[in-house]
Amino acid sequence: MYTDLAEIFQREGHEVYVATGSGNVNTKLGMEGGIKVLRVKTGELFGQSLIKKGIANVLLPYHVYKAIRKYFTEIIFDLIIVPTPPITYSNVAKRLKRQNNCPVYLILRDIFPQNARDLGIMRNPFLFWWFRRKEKDLYRLSDYIGCMSQGNIDFLKLNNKDLDPYKLHILYNWKNIPEDQKPDETLKSKLGLEKKFIALYGGNLGKPQKVDAILDLAKELLSLKNVVFILIGDGTEKARIKEIVQKSGLNNVLIRDSLPRDQYHELAKVCDMGLVNLSEHFTVPNIPSRTLSYWEAKLPILASTDSSTDFKNILEESGSGLWSLTGDISSYKNNFMKLYYDESLRKDMGNRGYHYLLENCSTQKAYYTIIQKLANHYPK
Repeated sequence: MYTDLAEIFQREGHEVYVATGSGNVNTKLGMEGGIKVLRVKTGELFGQSLIKKGIANVLLPYHVYKAIRKYFTEIIFDLIIVPTPPITYSNVAKRLKRQNNCPVYLILRDIFPQNARDLGIMRNPFLFWWFRRKEKDLYRLSDYIGCMSQGNIDFLKLNNKDLDPYKLHILYNWKNIPEDQKPDETLKSKLGLEKKFIALYGGNLGKPQKVDAILDLAKELLSLKNVVFILIGDGTEKARIKEIVQKSGLNNVLIRDSLPRDQYHELAKVCDMGLVNLSEHFTVPNIPSRTLSYWEAKLPILASTDSSTDFKNILEESGSGLWSLTGDISSYKNNFMKLYYDESLRKDMGNRGYHYLLENCSTQKAYYTIIQKLANHYPK
């Protein structure tokens, strides 16, 4: 998403500078698509133990700020856009805001550390307090905060009494939407999936996604010989999920590594439904970004999430899918069967999701949302 956003700012005539982590690759400044991209050696942030990942995130802002001061020292910025995760960018944003006397726009896509506490990942009260303080600092210094949904806004208001509510507004997840094209009808045959009903899950395979719910559903549907579940992605739970599939004899589940964006989209277009899953333990409203790819491919959505998220409301508003509470296997299965047996319902929901995507979740819409919020700082 952030690549798309940087590119549209550049296309609209802005001079764009990007600073991002590069893992263990040495720091380097280069031009990428007309944009100056500073890739900073930060240490690995993904695929690491919780301790190593935590240390890398704590040190991240120091590495990034040092690199910005070295490579962008002559630049005067008019706007600083900060993404989450991680929340530890607060010190970088604070310094740059003071030095450039410009606004900070926070793109809030991760309410941390509460989500880590929900999942039992962060049990240490001192660590929770320290990260919570960083979170509050980031909200305080941000001039505008773009939230994924109204549920996000309500959650922030309830749990941050000193937060100025006028900073908060909805900034939907976004993506570049290419011209609508027909699916490659021969692709199923090429993949050995001809005449199969395909339920697709594409995204991270970690604790937040509770992919176990999909495995429970697959077990319930073993008697439907033409149904196959395809899980595409990587994550901390991938090895464990593979082991469960093998030991449980779930021959209706296929697990594949992540695909390039174009290949993934081509596959999605020949599938029959898209799966969205979240752990039932979340108290933080989350809106999974994988939904956008399903909408783009005109797939109806079968969702199994926690009760705190307002994703259910978005599905109802868009008319693009069916929802059940994670852990309620009866409701989950019933919703699957509704879509499985009703092709017209699948097609209708798929089309509704696609139109909702066009109206609310384009990169152009995200760009204009951000730009309109800057009117007070830079009036015409």
